[in-house]
Amino acid sequence: MGTGQEVLIGAVMLLGLVGVSAPGVPGTLLCWAALLWWATLRHTGLNWAVLAVATGVLALGQVVVWLMPSRRIRDSGVSWRNVITAGAFGIAGFFLVPVIGGVLGFVGFLYVRERVRLGGGHRTAWAATRRAMRAVGGSVLVELMACLLVTGTWLAAVIIS
Repeated sequence: MGTGQEVLIGAVMLLGLVGVSAPGVPGTLLCWAALLWWATLRHTGLNWAVLAVATGVLALGQVVVWLMPSRRIRDSGVSWRNVITAGAFGIAGFFLVPVIGGVLGFVGFLYVRERVRLGGGHRTAWAATRRAMRAVGGSVLVELMACLLVTGTWLAAVIIS
């Protein structure tokens, strides 16, 4: 396999790592797809072992991502409907105001919605918004750590082989 393809695979992995924190970008899937691309280009036991372990790590990370915020969000009183709608506003905001618009759209919608739901108080609405942001932010960190572990393993395998 040529160095050019490994550089492209690394670029896709880097895009996946950045995509983990960007709303609407399937960062984990990009990292896994880059690893699959790498494993199918050179059929060695090391490549397939790295792909198998990485698949397990990313799958476990996704299970944790799905379980972790649901309990914390449920405890905060914020409904999943509001979180999903806030995510849609975050995606729209990302395209309207590049980069920071994603956060502004998510947090802004969630804050306004919680303020209406809780009767107009700033302090209680902001506390509920912060709890929801912590729950969602924790899941992003878990996903990022899984992708970083996979990317680091791939990089080590590339250096070894």
